[in-house]
Amino acid sequence: MIKRIHQVLQHRSPLSGIELMSLASNHHFPRHAHDQFGVGVIDGGAQRSWSGIGQVEAGRGDVIMVNPGEIHDGIPIDNRIRKWRMIYFDPQLIKNELKAETHAPFEVIRPVTQDRLLSRHVERLFNVLAGCSTDRLALEENVVGTLIYALRRHGTHQLRDHSRPCVARALQRLDSAPEVPVSLCDLANLSNLSRFQFLRAFTGAIGITPHAYAIQRRARLAKQLLANGFALADAAARSGFADQSHMTRAFVRQFGVTPRRYQAAVV
Repeated sequence: MIKRIHQVLQHRSPLSGIELMSLASNHHFPRHAHDQFGVGVIDGGAQRSWSGIGQVEAGRGDVIMVNPGEIHDGIPIDNRIRKWRMIYFDPQLIKNELKAETHAPFEVIRPVTQDRLLSRHVERLFNVLAGCSTDRLALEENVVGTLIYALRRHGTHQLRDHSRPCVARALQRLDSAPEVPVSLCDLANLSNLSRFQFLRAFTGAIGITPHAYAIQRRARLAKQLLANGFALADAAARSGFADQSHMTRAFVRQFGVTPRRYQAAVV
């Protein structure tokens, strides 16, 4: 007799309208539906499921998606344990994000896809949310970026064509006070755009995301503070980093040397 394994972990999400769940199970899920839009990654094992387009199979690395109200089931292949992480979005949250892009409901057309880039998007978003990050810009950017990619590659509706708006005010805000926390909503409002539109416009114009740009500006501010003799912990706090180790990681990534070695060489 096969031993039943069913381990479920409900993670705390720092954002309302989003739920996180990780599972390791050989349970046979009967046909059912969710009220939310779900997207996840199979971390191990494989499963077979019924969907609106027929029976599909998903294995390690595959992305699984389900629309609100869509009937589906889940059966482990060979009764072996399969592991997966799921993110569930409230439909209203998605509607609010995409209202400037399309009036039609957001839906995906494939319950399973082998899309490595989407898989990385989902994994990164899950890790940022499950880690309960307090960096609002990073959280929002990952949410919107994942939705942008999912809609662009796997949605039923094409994005509207927007001309690239000016992002000068957002850049000015990030340049003038990189140490002060800012949200994606704040930056989008400065440009009179939705968060969705702004993230696409900024990345297209600058070549990196707003969060990546903000981290680079903080690292540059920390460099100035260190050159002026501030202690490492003080420089980290004054430049907007969560702690000294966070500053060190960003500093090494950008300048190729640790803050301590840099300061020792210039002070």
